[in-house]
Amino acid sequence: MTSVATAAPAVAPVDREKTCPLLLRVFVNEGQHNLPDAYHRGRVPGSELQIYTWKDATLKELTNLIKDVYTSANAKGTMFNFALTFPDKRGVFHFKEVGTTSVAHSGPDDKITLSACRLAIGDYMDVAVRIPHDDRRDRRLPPMRRSGGERGFRSRPY
Repeated sequence: MTSVATAAPAVAPVDREKTCPLLLRVFVNEGQHNLPDAYHRGRVPGSELQIYTWKDATLKELTNLIKDVYTSANAKGTMFNFALTFPDKRGVFHFKEVGTTSVAHSGPDDKITLSACRLAIGDYMDVAVRIPHDDRRDRRLPPMRRSGGERGFRSRPY
């Protein structure tokens, strides 16, 4: 997925030695994004990561930080779908998808920065992590054939 956030003008990099980082509250959910109802009236989902970062941080940097905490997301082919979550004037939260990164390969959304996403201080980042399922792990062995009889059961001859 190529994001609209790439069309934003480039911003000069932040001097990370002299600039104080901002707190980005990241909510990770496996499979799909959290529902908007999870952000209703001051409630937030339970899977919160608090990341201190700068506005020039890229989605790939956030991906690596999330992988450090959720080790199951290190599987090759895992996809991270990022969405900004922010309230409107009435307090209703909205989602804006900003990009997708992958563990296996580089993509066009890897270099999208938080400032290019138009992140405002106080916005949340909702991340849907899609971990591929290994076919060998999910494949079940066929049941053993048993031959009855007076001698009891025996397993397959091979």
